[in-house]
Amino acid sequence: MKNNYSLAERNRIVEENLYRIKNTIRRNRALMDAAHLDYDDVYQQLAIRLIRCVEGFDPEKGELGAHITAQLQYELLNCKDSRRRYGFTCAPRDLRGAVISLNECPELAAA
Repeated sequence: MKNNYSLAERNRIVEENLYRIKNTIRRNRALMDAAHLDYDDVYQQLAIRLIRCVEGFDPEKGELGAHITAQLQYELLNCKDSRRRYGFTCAPRDLRGAVISLNECPELAAA
């Protein structure tokens, strides 16, 4: 059964757990550096995931803190996904270096 948090209660829980975002980023700093991820972008994505995580939490399935930590870790791994990094919705998962010259783009060459 899904939780029945009011909006004010949800916001309070989210504010109390904002430190988990910083902890997740700190634990995965090497990953962020290797993937060239911006701190502010990652923080924003994790904050959105935290809000959705609290909204969709089912108390019968476990502890809220463990659920939040796991969800934030999954979201951080999604942040390094090429689809999110380059903004391509149909891009393959292993896309790297998606930069081409504008001269090689046939749609722009014809214009």
